[in-house]
Amino acid sequence: MTKTIDLFAGIGGIRLGFEQAFPDDETVFVSEWDEYAKKTYEANFGTQPPVEGDITKIDEHDIPEFDICLAGFPCQAFSIAGRHQGFNDDYYGQTRGTLFREVVRICKYHQPKVIFCENVKGLVHHDRGRTFKIIKGAFEQIGYKVFDQVLNSKNFGVPQNRERIYLVCFRNDIAPDEFEFPVGSQCTATIRDILDDAPIPSRYYLSDVYLETLRRHRARHEALGHGFGYEIRNLDGIAGTIVVGGMGRERNLLIDHREHSMVPTTHIHGHINSEDVRKMTPREWARLQGFPDSYKLELADTHLYKQFGNSVSVPVVRAIAMKIKEVLDDSSQA
Repeated sequence: MTKTIDLFAGIGGIRLGFEQAFPDDETVFVSEWDEYAKKTYEANFGTQPPVEGDITKIDEHDIPEFDICLAGFPCQAFSIAGRHQGFNDDYYGQTRGTLFREVVRICKYHQPKVIFCENVKGLVHHDRGRTFKIIKGAFEQIGYKVFDQVLNSKNFGVPQNRERIYLVCFRNDIAPDEFEFPVGSQCTATIRDILDDAPIPSRYYLSDVYLETLRRHRARHEALGHGFGYEIRNLDGIAGTIVVGGMGRERNLLIDHREHSMVPTTHIHGHINSEDVRKMTPREWARLQGFPDSYKLELADTHLYKQFGNSVSVPVVRAIAMKIKEVLDDSSQA
């Protein structure tokens, strides 16, 4: 049985990918400080083990022994969409850019076989590459060989253009000379494949007033030579990266001519637009990240959009986890 811990667990996307690759996996410890993410996590994985809070306040001695550390440490400090503060980034008292050191602290003590991390592509080039060099160097100093690769979710069965950096760190005594990340294949899935059944609730269709506001907003930026603004995606194409906040939802609008109510169920300015422009639903975002339809979505839309925008693409994690399993199986037979 493979024992795993899930740090900065979010809503469990990394755990889900590893459980699909390691059928005998047992998660023995979970940590996530966001209360709403914890609710979604517990709705889907239960409360055993309980989801612990702030990892900076948990002693490494109190964490059970484990074989694999999963750590999607916060990426906002290195994100192109963020302020690029890196190690200086502070968020409600949490220094997000340095939270990876909690992973180092825990893994230095426990010495698991594998450390798996996911982060934004911008991490690679942040501070002219120095940030990434520090992170890799920290894992090397505690006895690990580090492999990394940028992969795009669109090559792993989901219609979303989402590039992320993945780190796989093997303990030196079992580390292979080389580690081959999965390469995926050309994207054949489209947005049409992940659509909810009609009719889509009217609250997802934009008001005519808001749609006009978006058009004026984009026109202003285009006049200044910027590329910022809303975007309507082709149903037979793929989505752009789903992200939290800003224009996250508006960069992935759809025109959905299927029958739907024109009667608003929420307070809006104006009327529901007659062009059938709508936002994607949280379930559609879940599918863009490769979450199964059995995954429970019990919170308000605002929280769910944030959670899936922050999450990982499960099929990419599963593909990497299967490669990790091959290495561990080979080392156990050596």
